[in-house]
Amino acid sequence: MTERRDFIKKSLLGSAGLAVAGMTMSAKSYGNILGANDRIQIGMIGIRGQGTNHINQYCKLKESRNIVIKTLCDTDENTWAEKVKLVRDTVGDKPNTEWDMRNVLDDPEIDAVSFATPNHWHALGTIWACQAGKHVYVEKPASHNVFEGRKMIEAARKYNRVVQVGFQNRSIENVQEAMKFLHDGNIGEVYMARGLCYKPRNSFGIAKDSAPPEGLHYDMWLGPAPYRAYNEKKGHYNWHWHWDTGNGDTGNQGPHQFDVARWGLNKNEHPVSVFSSGAIYGISPKECSQETPNTQTSIFKYEDGKTLEFETRGRYTNGESSLGTKIGNMFYGTEGYLELNGGTWKAFRTDEKEPFATSQKAKTEVSGSNVLMAAPGGSEHYANFLDSVRAGNNEALNCDIREGYYSSALPQIANISYRLERGLKFMGDYEKFANDSEADTMLTRPSRPPYVVPDQV
Repeated sequence: MTERRDFIKKSLLGSAGLAVAGMTMSAKSYGNILGANDRIQIGMIGIRGQGTNHINQYCKLKESRNIVIKTLCDTDENTWAEKVKLVRDTVGDKPNTEWDMRNVLDDPEIDAVSFATPNHWHALGTIWACQAGKHVYVEKPASHNVFEGRKMIEAARKYNRVVQVGFQNRSIENVQEAMKFLHDGNIGEVYMARGLCYKPRNSFGIAKDSAPPEGLHYDMWLGPAPYRAYNEKKGHYNWHWHWDTGNGDTGNQGPHQFDVARWGLNKNEHPVSVFSSGAIYGISPKECSQETPNTQTSIFKYEDGKTLEFETRGRYTNGESSLGTKIGNMFYGTEGYLELNGGTWKAFRTDEKEPFATSQKAKTEVSGSNVLMAAPGGSEHYANFLDSVRAGNNEALNCDIREGYYSSALPQIANISYRLERGLKFMGDYEKFANDSEADTMLTRPSRPPYVVPDQV
């Protein structure tokens, strides 16, 4: 704890308008430093996998948003050379490299950080960043568990930081169009939403514990997760399928579709009940270290009786709906239904076979520097984040941390139901389960010092 406190104190002393005592910040001082012509300097934290996509998207936005990737940070030094070359070849810049995110957060020249770390680092990294005066883009799910997500909201608000969660559907024009279509009552009252995550994944094998490879700062990689010996089958990407670091596909791909489902139902609250059941099918535990289910069905009910259903299928399967959807959503209303597959949607009345409304091609007006749809491939969401950073407030964010938290909590409480093998009643106002202390313990987890998610941010 002493190490983390010293780090935070040092960071705060280097930031204008901050007071160490009480960890408070003058209301709008830092957010308003960035003028229209000031360059936004970004630190990238986690540069494998989705981190590479972050790099590519920010590179596309270099000119239109006047940004520079100053530092690449990853606990695995073996990733550095390739990603430095990617930035240099794309935009001509050569970023610094770091393995300890605390050094990135301690850099007074960095305005914002973009997290593409494993899930177990999302919350603490975001909290540290807010405390250090940085704005944050963080991948989905927002956090590893419900408690951590609530602390992220508290940190963003206390330190007046812009925190965007990587639910990119929120910035896709045709998805926005579909949500407005639903909210305007075009299929009547929407009483049920379904989310689909059909991604066949085969066994990734099993291995004995071993020493970490040279160049991997393993203790830092583990961070808030419980200590365990290094195992090559439980790191890089496979961390998704182990409870200490990931949330399974229900909490990996699933959060995107959970978010759209909740959005379509227009629910800015927690459900009152959840039941989730499933298993690992087609993969032998003797041949694979996977812990999370590859097949899982979850049902949520809200206080007004509306239902959210989610299905994860990790083996080979058919698609659903007229669009053959495997990753997407369906919405059912009193006067019809709507299918959404990526940015494509169709709406049907009652039992009619032909849609009465469909998605329109997104139109991008390429003029001026304030174009939201600045680049293809998902850059809209990153552009929205950067525009909010420059504005110094979260009012224009498409997925503020609060939205990201509510959508991330859905797969998290579903996984609790799955692991306990029973339905649960959830008291959203208290963010506790009803008369179930065992389930309550799974809303959080013990942190491993010095990587502790604090009760008081």
